[in-house]
Amino acid sequence: MDQRRSKWRTAAVAVLITAGVLVPPAAQAQHVRKDDGLALTPPMGFNNWNSTHCRDEFDEAMVKGIADLFVAKGLKDAGYQYVNIDDCWALPDRDGGGDLVPDPARFPNGIKHVADYVHGKGLKFGLYTSAGTKTCDSDGFPGGLDHEEQDARLFASWGVDYLKYDNCNNQGVDARYRYTKMRDALEATGREIVFSICEWGENKPWEWARDVGHLWRTTGDISDSWDSMLSIAKRNMELDRHAGPGHWNDPDMLEVGNGGMTDVEYRSHFSLWAIMAAPLLIGSDLRKATPETFAILENREVIAVDQDALGVQGKVVRNDGGTHVLVKPLSGGDRAVLLFNENDSPVTTSVTAAELGLGNATGYRVRDLWAKTTTHTAGSITAALPPHGSAMFRVSAANDWYRYPPAVTTAASGELLYPGALPIAPPGRSVTYTTSVTNDGRLPVSGVRARLGVPRGWTAKATTPSSTAVLSGQKAFTTTWQVQVPADAVEGRFPIEASFTFHSPNERAPVHRKHSVEAYVPGAAPKGDQFVSDLKWLRGTNGWGPVEVDATNGETAAGDGGPITIRGTVFAKGLGTHAPAQIEYYTGGNCSAVTATVGIDDRKADPASLVSYEVWADGRLVHDSGPVTATDAARPLAADVSQAVVVRLVVRDGGNGNAYDHADWGDLRITCRSA
Repeated sequence: MDQRRSKWRTAAVAVLITAGVLVPPAAQAQHVRKDDGLALTPPMGFNNWNSTHCRDEFDEAMVKGIADLFVAKGLKDAGYQYVNIDDCWALPDRDGGGDLVPDPARFPNGIKHVADYVHGKGLKFGLYTSAGTKTCDSDGFPGGLDHEEQDARLFASWGVDYLKYDNCNNQGVDARYRYTKMRDALEATGREIVFSICEWGENKPWEWARDVGHLWRTTGDISDSWDSMLSIAKRNMELDRHAGPGHWNDPDMLEVGNGGMTDVEYRSHFSLWAIMAAPLLIGSDLRKATPETFAILENREVIAVDQDALGVQGKVVRNDGGTHVLVKPLSGGDRAVLLFNENDSPVTTSVTAAELGLGNATGYRVRDLWAKTTTHTAGSITAALPPHGSAMFRVSAANDWYRYPPAVTTAASGELLYPGALPIAPPGRSVTYTTSVTNDGRLPVSGVRARLGVPRGWTAKATTPSSTAVLSGQKAFTTTWQVQVPADAVEGRFPIEASFTFHSPNERAPVHRKHSVEAYVPGAAPKGDQFVSDLKWLRGTNGWGPVEVDATNGETAAGDGGPITIRGTVFAKGLGTHAPAQIEYYTGGNCSAVTATVGIDDRKADPASLVSYEVWADGRLVHDSGPVTATDAARPLAADVSQAVVVRLVVRDGGNGNAYDHADWGDLRITCRSA
């Protein structure tokens, strides 16, 4: 559930304890979870919330339809097991005996009937409630606080196999006490029920919940956007040591297929969750899913990484400029590795067998889990990652490495102002592009040739050789190209097409590869003194909802936030952002200063609001506000952006989650030359 949009949400327990709320004695009792054999691998299944929320389409027919599709589409055979329903399944009031009552409009035959139907398909059934007096939906359905034993008995009688227990309207009762009490109530029923703790990571459940639940949320709610998914993934990456069989870090449900990201981004999303041994709970309406969505969700080789019996969460072994390398040991001695690019520009990166912990073998077998190819390597694995892309491999030491073709990576990239920048190609300028062929194998490849295609009217000239007769193992061949952009080039994104040919010793026909990268032709640089909100940005990203122009952020749709207001002052001009946020403007070296008044917006101020504001001139940090809270006075901001080709405005989460990080830029101005 989305705790951030509920009018019922209470303050964080940590704040309440500080205010004098006592921890009930039962919360201090020690309990060692018995070896119940549940959730020995991360739970896999479905939950309706991300796709339906409380809309009318959430009903008995939908749930049955999902169970049918699990069987018909092979998801059950791939390992998906739980069909779970979320909030809004009950009536607003309990019955005369104090029991929860299913909404007869949504579930005319009751919850047990639906559970029986799901069980009849060989699947398991999950239900939702909250560890408070009301659930998280704004209409407020009955929660489980002080009804734990009665609700647990009812759930068991209905055949519930999985309980998601949320955190809204908790009345300041200590989290450990609330969740421990429901744990005890579930165990007392004698039914095997997986217990999912959904308190959003506010009380660091990874430090105490191993003997309480089988999984615990580590973050606030996910939304169907790249920025939300990325922010949550990066927070969950840090907690690898706390996960294992029967106790998992839960970075929230999958958004794959809901439409807010590209298929490249959804593959990265799914790969990240798998390498992190996260629960795989489908959050899209499978009745409307595309073949591409099913292809991602049904990738059994990636699922096998998530479900590996060793139960180790993948660990970050390297993170350089937004390029992440995560490694997960697998039972049997193999390693899974994910090379992940969070940037908006392509990246070529590599990892060694030593970093994977595979020792010093003669050769290694490398299985690409998305391309479905098997190659050999002498020790390094290289991947060319598109923007927001990833590559996932299963690697093992192999005495028969020579049976497989050498691992060859082809790539192309343009010069960048800073890591992650757009490939800016101003009209009338010459821009450098590079093509590369990397042979990580032990055997050579031959007849290597690279070509570069550019838009009509542009020219590309190789300034170094573009072919080589033989490329030995563990060597790379690169070609630099000068691409001339015409002076009359119009603003926009243009493809730069690289093509490669080579002969592999294990393949009869020549190998052909293609890579498409971009050149971004910017519009004219701003002139004179202007409000930044009147300029067109190169790109803008936001933690929740869109970046708002001359309005504060409302978290969902454009224009839903209202006027920018900081400590009682209303600003007619500016930007409304929500951490993490980044907005970039092309200035072409023509501007000198950025000024603003910054602070947390009054409408969304909360004790948990904590951000910092930054201004970057290309790759130089030229202003850092330091921590800004909801109680801080509005702050003046002034940054020297002289000579910058691109100016970036950045808002960072203060490290305590971004649930209330509504960061305003009031009276935001830029000073530029007039000519």
